[in-house]
Amino acid sequence: MVMPNHEPTQQTRRTVESMSAYGIPQPDIARVIGVCQETLTKYYRDELDLATAKANSKVAEALYKQATDTDNPRSATAAIFWLKTRAQWKETSVIEGPGPNGEHLHKVGIDPTRLSDAALAELIGAMNANDETDAS
Repeated sequence: MVMPNHEPTQQTRRTVESMSAYGIPQPDIARVIGVCQETLTKYYRDELDLATAKANSKVAEALYKQATDTDNPRSATAAIFWLKTRAQWKETSVIEGPGPNGEHLHKVGIDPTRLSDAALAELIGAMNANDETDAS
């Protein structure tokens, strides 16, 4: 059975762009508008390629407005999220001092809650030993 040529409409273009922006897989988008994947990519390349960037831009704009609105009680949360994702801020515990083999650990991010008691005791002991040698 020969399929008729597909003719994109404004409605199908909006549907493809919206679904792609929401992260719907292309095979599912193709099924919704009634075409095969090859036809989808042939006729809707721009909508598929640009939808994620446009969606991210809208979300970033809304988040930015929320983060910079000091009257909004959620502005701190939005600002923290923005800084962690866009400014690469991060929360880490930093331990400076000698490592277990005497090598110097300089600003190594270590999560002490993930260390065993023995490993934590060894690190603390090594740091104390270093402090004593520095003081003499």
